Amino acid sequence: QVQLVESGGGLVQAGGSLRLSCAASGSIFLINTMAWYRQAPGKQRELVAAITGVGSTNYEDSVKGRFTISRDNAKNTVTLQMNSLKPEDTAVYYCYSNLRNRPWSTGYDYWGQGTQVTVSS
Repeated sequence: QVQLVESGGGLVQAGGSLRLSCAASGSIFLINTMAWYRQAPGKQRELVAAITGVGSTNYEDSVKGRFTISRDNAKNTVTLQMNSLKPEDTAVYYCYSNLRNRPWSTGYDYWGQGTQVTVSS
């Protein structure tokens, strides 16, 4: 089995910063994409930022220039540095990973339990 464990959420004032981290553990052969999604109350879950195994990144338009995603392949971790936070960034943030458990297996999707980020105005 695979576990994704997030940390780093919390309450911050508008304009502040938070850093989210996610560590993958368990039966892992190779991690493909790692990403952060978020879901605000009454809204659909949306992609915030993603990073491939070779470091290519993409960001949701509203976070470009404010958020930075990075990963450590040796430690199976992904980090989301969030700066200049806005109240509209308030949501539950979920870590996501597509990974292969064995050399011969296809990629499977895994999710963390979510961490709350609240930005006050």
